[in-house]
Amino acid sequence: MPQLDQLSALLDRLANFDPGPFPVVSLYLDLRPNERGRETFGPFLRKELGERLRTFAAHGPQHESLEKDVQRIREYVARLDSSLNGLALFACSGAELFEAVPLAAPLTEHRLYVSDRPHLYPLARTISEFPRYAIVLADTRSARIEVWAGNAPEHVENIEGTKTRHHKMGGWSQARYQRHTENFHLHHAKEVVDALARIVRDESVGSILMAGDDVILPLLKEHVPEDLMERIVDVKLDVHAPERKVLDAAVAALRAKETETDRERVDALIDAFRANGLACVGVEATRRALDMGQVDELVIAETPETREAADELVAKAAQTSAKIRVIKDASLLERVGGVGAWLRFKL
Repeated sequence: MPQLDQLSALLDRLANFDPGPFPVVSLYLDLRPNERGRETFGPFLRKELGERLRTFAAHGPQHESLEKDVQRIREYVARLDSSLNGLALFACSGAELFEAVPLAAPLTEHRLYVSDRPHLYPLARTISEFPRYAIVLADTRSARIEVWAGNAPEHVENIEGTKTRHHKMGGWSQARYQRHTENFHLHHAKEVVDALARIVRDESVGSILMAGDDVILPLLKEHVPEDLMERIVDVKLDVHAPERKVLDAAVAALRAKETETDRERVDALIDAFRANGLACVGVEATRRALDMGQVDELVIAETPETREAADELVAKAAQTSAKIRVIKDASLLERVGGVGAWLRFKL
């Protein structure tokens, strides 16, 4: 399963891909079974691939290239692992391109594009919606730190604390034992925080989801550095819950946080534009800024205004090393044409 960095590198490569005169296939499949447990992408492919192939003149170089792509795609999907949630695939036989990307992240629907360039917006959206984050599951005895990206695990680290036992005693002995236990808990908390800080730094983690019992959680937060504290999202979860339940809770918490931060980011962008700051809005203004290398971060949603331009804008952002933030709630950007950008400089 490709990691987030590999997906980002693929986006960059495809943004700079030149197919020449040959058509490029961009295919996105939702591989999850329907409510009856059956796959739905087979009928979609049989219908759509054949229809697109018929639009090219028979025996021409474009038809020949696409015909080879269709055959290779059919052979590839016939061998897909049933545990996958999604697939992104890009093919252009005439220009020797075939990139198939199995995804742990789900896609909302099947999409097929045959064009003169790769269709990158859905790939950019997947990267934006499933960023790298850490989950901390801790009690006074142990902790587990998991790093996830693209809806798949990348790294797991287990930390074992010193086990303590309950004893029946009173007076001075009880107080000394209590202090002894509290020191172990404090040491364990500091060890977890140190490991978390290292992982966040080394693996460029964005959000931190944290769940723990009533004893360890306050100790962890007491010692978390301020820059990490700003990234923490609390999750109500049994620290020994199975992986599927942990993932579902994490995704739900991230979605709620994402909605809040998207709104804040869009509001700040529009405020900066109003104040003649380092921001622009609208398709044409954003396109010009991308052409000039001004854009630091592209902020885009799928709206009627951006539907035709989305691939071009995403490709230009990747070509100029601009960050790409896809806003899931398109209504947040509707008033400014569905797209805007934070700028590196103004002319």
